[in-house]
Amino acid sequence: MKKFVLLAVALVATYSASAQVTINDVKVEKSLTVQDQELMLNGAGLREKLWYDLYVGALYTTKKTKDGNALIAANEPMAITLDITDENVTQDAMKDAVMDGFDDSCTSKERKAIKNEINQFIALFKDAIVEGDQFVIAYLPNQGTIVSKNGEYLGSIKGNAFKKGLFGIWLGEDPADADLKEGMLGL
Repeated sequence: MKKFVLLAVALVATYSASAQVTINDVKVEKSLTVQDQELMLNGAGLREKLWYDLYVGALYTTKKTKDGNALIAANEPMAITLDITDENVTQDAMKDAVMDGFDDSCTSKERKAIKNEINQFIALFKDAIVEGDQFVIAYLPNQGTIVSKNGEYLGSIKGNAFKKGLFGIWLGEDPADADLKEGMLGL
């Protein structure tokens, strides 16, 4: 158990000291390190809904790309950070948005195949979410998707199929926010 806790702490992302860009008062770092794997900022943007600025999302990869489909399919390290910028992003709203996101990023057959993993991911949002919280969702090949909130390890979900559906929420053909997708892909 001690080894697992140490591994979990090592997986929690650390940032470089200098910020590359500021979006909606959130400093987006130019790199992110996950388990000794340095990832570079691919792009970032703002998730908006109606007149609310919900969160700043940033995508980190091993090499820059503008191809969301290639990233979804890739079995390589990558991460998305979500910096909550509005009080309307609650744990219930996050759960609902994630479920809607999987509905848009996966076929019904794909969703059925990863139903348990989706439920595990949703269960990670058991605590209140408030403005200023930061989530890091990192994928590491052969380890799965590791999730942290404000630097604290929440859990991990195994499987590349789950990662494809999850990253498809932001990078897929029917993303949560087209402008955010463009920002993450540096378009």
